[in-house]
Amino acid sequence: MSLQSEILRRRTFAIISHPDAGKTTLTEKLLLFGGAIHVAGAVKSNKIKKTATSDWMEIEKQRGISVATSVMGFEYRNYKINILDTPGHQDFAEDTYRTLTAVDSVIIVVDTAKGVEAQTRKLMDVCRMRKTPVMIFVNKMDREGKDPFDLLDELESELGIHVRPLSWPINQGFSFKGVYNIHKENLELFTPNKQSISESVAFSDINNPELENYVGVHDANKLREDMELITGVYSKFDIKRYLAGELAPVFFGSALNNFGVKELLDCFVEIAPSPRPINTVEREIDPFEEAFSGFVFKIHANMDPNHRSCIAFVKICSGKFERNVNYKHVRHGKMMRFSSPTAFMAQKKETVDEAYAGDIVGLPDTGNFKIGDTLTGGEELHFKGIPSFSPEMFKYIENADPMKTKQLDKGVNQLMDEGVAQLFVNQYNGRKIIGTVGQLQFEVIQYRLLHEYNAQCRWDPISLYKACWIESADAVELDNFKKRKAQYMAKDKSGRDVFLADSGYVLQMAQNDFKNIKFHFTSEF
Repeated sequence: MSLQSEILRRRTFAIISHPDAGKTTLTEKLLLFGGAIHVAGAVKSNKIKKTATSDWMEIEKQRGISVATSVMGFEYRNYKINILDTPGHQDFAEDTYRTLTAVDSVIIVVDTAKGVEAQTRKLMDVCRMRKTPVMIFVNKMDREGKDPFDLLDELESELGIHVRPLSWPINQGFSFKGVYNIHKENLELFTPNKQSISESVAFSDINNPELENYVGVHDANKLREDMELITGVYSKFDIKRYLAGELAPVFFGSALNNFGVKELLDCFVEIAPSPRPINTVEREIDPFEEAFSGFVFKIHANMDPNHRSCIAFVKICSGKFERNVNYKHVRHGKMMRFSSPTAFMAQKKETVDEAYAGDIVGLPDTGNFKIGDTLTGGEELHFKGIPSFSPEMFKYIENADPMKTKQLDKGVNQLMDEGVAQLFVNQYNGRKIIGTVGQLQFEVIQYRLLHEYNAQCRWDPISLYKACWIESADAVELDNFKKRKAQYMAKDKSGRDVFLADSGYVLQMAQNDFKNIKFHFTSEF
């Protein structure tokens, strides 16, 4: 197969949602259709080896679960599909944000009863920022939930995107009878079964009186009314608007009962984009270029605690990656070759000889990589920064054992490179501040520093509201601001100016008083 046709059949996407919306279940059912696993439940069981059952290892287990199955590849209808399963827990949101830089499209899972939740809103912001095409799967239709039309209104207002249903539920909860597949014009009848697939009836004309035989008079009339309303309210599905990230197709179903998933997958492989061009500082990279290029979007240390090994996850952006071929590590300016690159198939990790644009490979890392690093066939390229979002929790980090200062510094630097949290150095007193998106991360850092770097740290409280990256074309005003806010000024790991606001009111006043200063809540600007 030619390079072009290999790349065109790639579909790389992330599944994102609020915790408990059914993300893992949906991932599992997609793998089931792709033949990557043969029985439901395989993703959850045997996800990670049993570890000591202390609270600390529970944290590690949570961390492990979100990583061990983070990339899964399978073949379906002659398409090569790569799923990136993201952590739903908000304490690991930073991990999810970075994962979104490595995908070409996204499926958002929404719980029909709970609707749009806070975490989903945040993740959608990232998709909007990157103009990533989005599909929505409304899950748990076999349970009582919100009215589908109300839910569509909520999706539009909360996620800030136009929606167009491509399937429509016939009732819900106990009286759920199935969905009408608008995209393919057929009727999918629901039979609750976790292992097998419900029956499908070709039904292009819903005004046909035979519909009553399948769903009853009341539901047949309701479906016809709903379809009329959908046609009147929502414009036709436009694939160009979907690919531009302006329109989200919506599907309804029940992942647990294997229902509505095949419709989602069939439509997805048809309309979702193959690998798309990516911007670098120097130029735009086209996936069909012959020369290989890729970037590291995630590093995970100690995936296998027995070997203390790190794996760098590389998204291939153009060309073809080959095992044992020399590639340029742009930041180090040196050539490197990799004898055991891995691909992840469900839980199995296997060595790959070649991979194409759109694929994700794991490279063994002995400390050579940082998040955002570029690998190329020789060209000097720098992929645009992977965004860090303003943390929401802050603590001073102090050395609890003065004899282990070197170990602590090394540990903190490596964990920050891995993207576990963000480090700020207060310019007023020189103290180091760690910023995270969740309390759990502080415990993870403390545990990993002790067990992986033999360094002890303790946390001192600090009351801060937000970290904002600041910039201004007006040097005098910037200087005045830094002098006035001296004790709240810090530098991030890249040496950029960061204002640590201690309350929302203080931040608002600063924005009002200094009109020529831009306040950014993400490090990519």
